[in-house]
This record gives sequence, structure tokens and C-alpha cells, in this order.
Amino acid sequence: MIRLNYRDSRPIYEQIKDNLRKLIVSGAISAEEKLPSVREMATKLAINPNTIQRAYRELENEGYIYTVPGKGSFAALGSDMSRQRQEELFQKLEEVAVELMYIGVAPGDILAHVEAVVQKEEKKTDD
Repeated sequence: MIRLNYRDSRPIYEQIKDNLRKLIVSGAISAEEKLPSVREMATKLAINPNTIQRAYRELENEGYIYTVPGKGSFAALGSDMSRQRQEELFQKLEEVAVELMYIGVAPGDILAHVEAVVQKEEKKTDD
């Protein structure tokens, strides 16, 4: 389910967050599906529960999961939320691209950077 790379420069909680986000968005974890408890996941991954809690908290702030006190955490991303989140992210991308152009970055350089990011993420997924 979740793979951690201890050689990765990103903190462990970010790796957990990214893994869970991908699983939710891809549908591997369906909407309303219960996630493992903080303690359960911490035991499986052999890491501090506070690390899992931080990843869950950030995913909740981003709208990918929600927590029901006494029941646990659940995936919140249905297809409508997925489209809504996609629109929000495209809007952010547009704002960043416009700002980069305002400060003199060539459109080709912006596209090249976006392509490099996509290739980097695809490589991470393949590893």
C-alpha cells in the first residue's frame, strides 16, 4: 500500500501524504473507505504515530480525507471532489504561469519545467 524511501530528501510524513493522495485520487482507496488507524499504520510502517497523524491532518486540511471522532479517518474524494480539486489546481497553475511570464520567464521554459516535474513524478511512481 504505502512505500517509504528513506533516501528520499522529502520528510516521511510527506511521502505518506503523497502515497495516500495518489491512492485516493486513483481510486485504489475508494470514497468513504476507512483508512487504517494512526496506530495501525504506524505499527505497519514502523514509524512514530505522530508522523502518521501529521500526514492525516494535512490530508484533511487539503480535503482528501475526513475524520469522525471515535470512528477513524475516511477517504473523502469522490469523482465530484476530484474534478473540483483538479479545477482548483489548474487555476493555481495558471496563476503561477502568468506570474512567471510577468517576471520574464519564457513560455517554453515554463513548459519545459512542467514537463520535467511530470517526468520526475512518473519516475517516482515507477520506482
